[in-house]
Amino acid sequence: MYLSPRKKLFVDTASEMFGIGSTISKQNVREAAEKAGVPFPTWFMKPEFKAHYGAYTLPGGTPVAPVAATSTESLNTTVNLVASSEIENLVPTKFEGFVEWGHFSTLTKIIKSGLFYPVFITGLSGNGKTLMVEQIHAKFNKELIRVNITIETDEDDLLGGFRLVNGETKFMPGPVIEAMERGCTLLLDECDLGSNKLLCLQPVLEGKGVYLKKINKWVTPKDGFNVIATANTKGKGSDDGRFIGTNILNEAFLERFAVTMEQPYASAAVEKKIVLGSMKKYGAVDEEFATNLVTWAEVIRKTFFDGGVDEVISTRRLDHIVKAFAIFGDKMQSIELCVARFDEDTKASFLDLYTKIDAGVINSEGEEGFNNPMTSKDLEENAF
Repeated sequence: MYLSPRKKLFVDTASEMFGIGSTISKQNVREAAEKAGVPFPTWFMKPEFKAHYGAYTLPGGTPVAPVAATSTESLNTTVNLVASSEIENLVPTKFEGFVEWGHFSTLTKIIKSGLFYPVFITGLSGNGKTLMVEQIHAKFNKELIRVNITIETDEDDLLGGFRLVNGETKFMPGPVIEAMERGCTLLLDECDLGSNKLLCLQPVLEGKGVYLKKINKWVTPKDGFNVIATANTKGKGSDDGRFIGTNILNEAFLERFAVTMEQPYASAAVEKKIVLGSMKKYGAVDEEFATNLVTWAEVIRKTFFDGGVDEVISTRRLDHIVKAFAIFGDKMQSIELCVARFDEDTKASFLDLYTKIDAGVINSEGEEGFNNPMTSKDLEENAF
């Protein structure tokens, strides 16, 4: 087919944007013309280029016949309504100062195996569950799609639904489909906040394909696809009420996760490395402060697990304090700002405890300080 230079410029531009021989909409035609710097190509609206109502086929491919009322042609038409993904790289960013600990090596083996093996990771808030998953993928340059689950999350959010794209209604694949087609890991973060609407993932959690009934399409996962879920509970709800909004997940859903990893808070030695890593990242290294913070957090956690206080200092909260210290340069101000989220009595007892640790009243070297009766007693009395 002979094309004038101007027509050829339009076709080349549109083919570069949408693919040679692609079926495109009138809006796509307008976009390609604008990018090519040519007038709207009315010549392209002629019957020889028309695929069906409102859609046109670029030269260079097999034209699409006008739509008839048959199931096969209906499927082809629907596929043309699927919006393409514009995501290029989904490998997480490496976190400077990250410390490998806990289930890092175990989860690494699962990811490196390439096998489909769903993992459920549970543990208290702020102990590094999500960060661990992200950093494993960053280390091995593997793509990860993170989806934050809420009570409102449904099939449309996960598998996909129709969206308005450039003035047209198109099916936009959801993050689950994106992960399956890319052969990457799907991270269901805060999974226990979800509802029974998550049951749409049952075939996905079996490593099988999933049927997209909205567009009559079957999607099969590529090699390397896997699912990891993180949660503060084991999917049985929060007995103590700390994690309001967590739900009891369907047993059939939970049963499809091959293994459950229970993540505690890091040991004092490991946590000190984590805190020092954060200090290096933020440019505020103070080893004595790091030691005191870790001791302080350990004492509070011990008292929490003994039932003496209702709040706990997480590793994430220590990172917040370190960042505040890098900003303000004042240790007590940094701690006070970062514990202000607690009620007044708890805040006062936490600040008082740190003051005693900083003054050397409580041993900052290790477990001797944690077992000091004065520590837990003082903290409990101040908290109540």
